[in-house]
Parts: sequence; C-alpha cells; structure tokens
Amino acid sequence: MMMNNIVNEKYKFSGLTGKIIGCAMEVHRILGNGFQEVIYQRALAIEMTRQNLSFSREHVMQIFYKGEAIGTRRVDFFVEGNIMVKIKAVVQLEDVHLAQAINYLEAYGLEIGLLINFGNTSLQFKRVMKPKKSQSINKSEKS
Repeated sequence: MMMNNIVNEKYKFSGLTGKIIGCAMEVHRILGNGFQEVIYQRALAIEMTRQNLSFSREHVMQIFYKGEAIGTRRVDFFVEGNIMVKIKAVVQLEDVHLAQAINYLEAYGLEIGLLINFGNTSLQFKRVMKPKKSQSINKSEKS
C-alpha cells in the first residue's frame, strides 16, 4: 500500500496517523501474523522510536462514572499527545473492538485514534473518531 493511500488530509492528524500506520505496516511486513499483542506492541515501539515519533506505552487512564473513579484502563500507545493506538492480534476485527476503541477515545477525551490488527494475514487498521455529541452511543436501537 502506498503512503498516499493512508494519508487523507480531510481527516484531522492524517499525516501523523499515516506515519503510525506506516510503522505498523513495517512491523507486520517483518513479523507477519501469529504473535501475541505484546510482541507487536514492543516491535511497534521500536519502529515508532526509529521514526522519531514520541509516545507513551501502556498509558493508564482513570475511568469515571458520574464523577466517581471506578477503575483504570490502559491504552497500548498515546502518540504525540494526540493519537490513541489500540493493538489487536485477532483473525478479524469485529464491532466490539471498534466500540472498545471509541470508548477509549471518550475516556481519554481524544478526537482521533487508531485500531490496528496484526492478527490477519494482511495488516488491518481503522481510524477511529470520537462520535459527535448529537449521536447516541446506544446503537442497539438501530440493530
């Protein structure tokens, strides 16, 4: 896949997400599929460091419910202070993975994230955007 296919300027932080996806493509090209998520996470950390991207790994976020702390979640990467990256190593991405990534965006107060799956024979990725406030989070009404 050419880099110009993964950079789309109509999306916020498109250049940055394109660079992250490029790093993930390099990791998948070298390792292929079949490893656990942590292996891809470590390799992606090496690749992003080599590409001069700043990030924190296993970034801990407090989760609140009606102002009360109810637990924490860890996101795989928080890149350049703007992009949340969630890694999967499954055969196929499913709606539940996308919902999880959107929930992370909400919890972190971020607009843009990436869901990257190394488990398929081809790298899969989705740009995830925080839903507009006017949209209902409960999707079961439309199912």
